Amino acid sequence: MKRMTTFTIAAFAIIAIPASGGWIYEGEWGSRGTGNGEFQIPFGVAFSRNGVVYVTDSTNHRVQYFTDTGSYLGKWGTPGRGSGEFLEPVGIATAPNDHVYVTEWGNHRVQYFTATGSYLGRWGSFGSGNGSFAYPRGIAVAPEGTVYVADSNNHRVQSFTSTGSFLTTWGSLGTGRGQFYFPDGVAVGADGNVYVVDSVNHRVQYFTASGEFLGMWGSKGSGDGQFDRPCGVAVGPKGRVFVTETDNNRIQYFKPTGSFLGKWGKPGSGKGEFNKPGDIALSTDAKYAYVADRNNDRAQYFEDTEYAVKPASLGRVKALFK
Repeated sequence: MKRMTTFTIAAFAIIAIPASGGWIYEGEWGSRGTGNGEFQIPFGVAFSRNGVVYVTDSTNHRVQYFTDTGSYLGKWGTPGRGSGEFLEPVGIATAPNDHVYVTEWGNHRVQYFTATGSYLGRWGSFGSGNGSFAYPRGIAVAPEGTVYVADSNNHRVQSFTSTGSFLTTWGSLGTGRGQFYFPDGVAVGADGNVYVVDSVNHRVQYFTASGEFLGMWGSKGSGDGQFDRPCGVAVGPKGRVFVTETDNNRIQYFKPTGSFLGKWGKPGSGKGEFNKPGDIALSTDAKYAYVADRNNDRAQYFEDTEYAVKPASLGRVKALFK
């Protein structure tokens, strides 16, 4: 009997936090400045299949990249309009072939690079025609390589081949289905559906790969499932949709059709707090979420408690056997 009791205590020495517990703060990096690993208004964040985290360092006019725990790896970009130069890079996305795509607020274009920043190509200029942009924001790459861009001031989404050939566009200024008022973030689910943050309409809309309207959710407010200037969006492998909110300083996540699942964050500069969060990205297995905490000039990352297994204290183990 004594031997069996010892085994039982050992079995309970590690206690898993239930999946319903939400997301917990894991770490952060960055501070305001121009040095390596420092930021001035980090806006976009992306996670590659190789575990590299890319951040658009907007006011420093560059991209920096890091390990998945924030160790500095490298950077590229200088201010300008030439190839490989940037004027306020904002959105960033990685492709299945490890190419990195960046939207530029100031240059009204998309550029793409190798995983370490070697220039590959670009497209776009200021305008409202097909393939032109007016202050593009979010960008996403589908599993088969299609590139989607939230063309913010044109109130539409455009899609392109991986090298920038125009495919299609949808959206116009308005509040109806399929209309937008400054679309911001964009993300593609494993099923190919495209999720768009309709920022000033305080909602999320989702579409087929070709732009056919499927559904939407959200309204202005601070309650569960409501938004105040939503900004970034990411979709996990299980279809969960994560949305950052600029003015509510938090993150909410949902089922693929918009049913509320949970939230975390509040205004501030402490651990797990935000000051105008920008984009959000998930690790390949969706175990971690990375957030560009814009006005705190840092990146934070969080762990899904479904994966978080914490050692129990001795007192808690003893309590199980009282």
